[in-house]
Amino acid sequence: MMLSQILYTVFIALTAGERIGELFTSRRHAAWAFARGGVESGRGHFPAMVLLHAGLLVGSVAEVWLLGRAFIPLLGWPMLVIAVLCQAGRIWIIRSLGNQWNTRIIVVPGMPLSRRGPYRFARLRHPNYWLVAVEGIAIPLVHTAWITAIAFTVLNAILLLGFRIPAEERALRAAAP
Repeated sequence: MMLSQILYTVFIALTAGERIGELFTSRRHAAWAFARGGVESGRGHFPAMVLLHAGLLVGSVAEVWLLGRAFIPLLGWPMLVIAVLCQAGRIWIIRSLGNQWNTRIIVVPGMPLSRRGPYRFARLRHPNYWLVAVEGIAIPLVHTAWITAIAFTVLNAILLLGFRIPAEERALRAAAP
């Protein structure tokens, strides 16, 4: 079991590295938006989001090591595929939104909403949040960290539905051309 735990930890470290890269991209995009009059909303819940997402990665590894979670191939391999597909979807979203993508809610007044990538499907609201929700289940379940999967899913739903999505919707409506 030790090898699977090590490989899982490497997978989580790679995921963390990608997330750190996203933060650099977000910072660059924030500067772009602010230079064009961008307005930030929802700052109050952002630290909780950062903590929750870091907790997903730390909790997944901690649960696997501290509680001795086994790698179950019939569960782990499909979850790994789903997690990788979610990551590909996140990259698609980031590229589709270009400079308008950010980890924070920063909207440039008068700028039209993107209709590229997954955003061209008018009925699909907030595709990034859907992918994050699926990822929050898949990443821990790669190595049966089910407590982390449940905790992240519940807390993420509260944060997204109670704070993040309403704040983003208000910001987009206020900035609409």
